[in-house]
Amino acid sequence: MTPISLEISMVVVLLALAACGHSTGNRALSGGAIGAGAGAIGGALVGSPGTGALIGGALGAGVGTMTSSRQIDLGKPVWER
Repeated sequence: MTPISLEISMVVVLLALAACGHSTGNRALSGGAIGAGAGAIGGALVGSPGTGALIGGALGAGVGTMTSSRQIDLGKPVWER
C-alpha cells in the first residue's frame, strides 16, 4: 500500500468511526482513542507507530469535537455503560 493510499484510508476510517457519546468531551475522548489506535497501526506499517498514533489521535479528537451525535451516533461510550 502506498503512503498516500494509506493516509486516505486512515482518514476514511477516522471519519467513519469518529466518536461515541453525546457530549463534546466524550466524543473528543473516544475519537482520540480510536484515532490513536488506527494511527498506531497505520504508522507501524510505514515504520513510525508513535507518530501515527499522535497524528491519528489528534485527528480523531478533532473530528469527535466537530461532529454532533445527530451526525454520527455509535451509542454510549464504554466508560459510561
